[in-house]
Amino acid sequence: MILVKQVGVYVNILNCRLKKYLAEVFKKKGVNLTAEQYLVMDTLWNEGTLTQQAIAFIIQKDKNSVTQFIDNLEKKGLVMRSVAKEDRRVNNIVVTHEGMVLKDSSKQLAINAMNELLGGISEDDLQTFVSVLKKVCANINGFEKTTAELEL
Repeated sequence: MILVKQVGVYVNILNCRLKKYLAEVFKKKGVNLTAEQYLVMDTLWNEGTLTQQAIAFIIQKDKNSVTQFIDNLEKKGLVMRSVAKEDRRVNNIVVTHEGMVLKDSSKQLAINAMNELLGGISEDDLQTFVSVLKKVCANINGFEKTTAELEL
């Protein structure tokens, strides 16, 4: 398989397996979150109250997916929607007390899971990996800007 194709295949496999692995770790420890729901919660824990649109931008998911994640988190009592005073069409997403209680245990589970997965990989290799991923993301951002300019 050519190198360029391998990159695409393995990035996709990594994404799928990482989400599945994290969900399994959470399930075994009684944390009722999917990997995507955890990503939303972690964003809210780090950033505080955000709009659905801001969450979608930060986690790079479409608004419909984020709406589903928030619906499910709301059913679990971990977040609640609060209508913005300045614009009633905007929902702010607020972490509930139950959501805050989940913070420390689930963050530690996620950190431990990642440490387990990255075991045996040198810090230099990890830094190179992150650097390459950042460059690919920058290339995608440049491509998206160029494509948007062409459509105008």
